[in-house]
Amino acid sequence: MIIFDLQCQNGHAFEGWFEDSRAFEDQKSQGLIACPVCNDTTVVKVPSTFAIKGSSQSVAFQSPKKTDYHKLGQQIAEYVKNNFDDVGTDFAKEALKIHYGAAQPRNIRGISTSKEEQTLKEEGIEFFKLPVALSSDPDSDPESN
Repeated sequence: MIIFDLQCQNGHAFEGWFEDSRAFEDQKSQGLIACPVCNDTTVVKVPSTFAIKGSSQSVAFQSPKKTDYHKLGQQIAEYVKNNFDDVGTDFAKEALKIHYGAAQPRNIRGISTSKEEQTLKEEGIEFFKLPVALSSDPDSDPESN
């Protein structure tokens, strides 16, 4: 298993795990590797942050540009808001319906309890949790986030 640092043409950095370099090239040529932020499939390997010991000194490679994690978090939140159906507190029920073919497959987002999350794990349903960013603007409506 090998891990590559990757970057899309929009500058989003992420990493990918591959069996070997050939597996990366095969998946890339088939358009199977996509940026998790913007879904761009124009992806390149970038130098990892590591040191190469030369005869007299080490050379450190850095990512081409610093990542603005606050902006990245906002982009991810916006992407999820625009591309996932909000099923509210019915998240676990809807995920189970989709898993068992009782509902049309689609991206969903919502709220679940720890007990519901345990049930989803036991049923083999993959999901991930994102922190909810609340606006610091006192005039904003928390329901609109």
